[in-house]
Amino acid sequence: MKSKRIFYPLFLLVIPLIGTLVSDQVTWSPFDFLAMGLLLLVLGFGIHIVQSKIGSRNLQILFVGLLTVVFLLLWAELAVGVFGSPIAGS
Repeated sequence: MKSKRIFYPLFLLVIPLIGTLVSDQVTWSPFDFLAMGLLLLVLGFGIHIVQSKIGSRNLQILFVGLLTVVFLLLWAELAVGVFGSPIAGS
């Protein structure tokens, strides 16, 4: 039953879906949903791995924090191109 928790972050995709349906200012393509879904799945899977393999609570917090920072940096880069890499968004 615990392994289903990996997919819980995907429920966050409901927010931009509603925004896309209700407003013209939110313009997510199917690729955007796919990319964010993949990022959220990797984050959920990474947190699951950290919680199941690392015994120390302090190390769990550290690694989950690092995973979250990497997720946020990738998200920002894909969205607006903070670093100007080839994967940068608009």
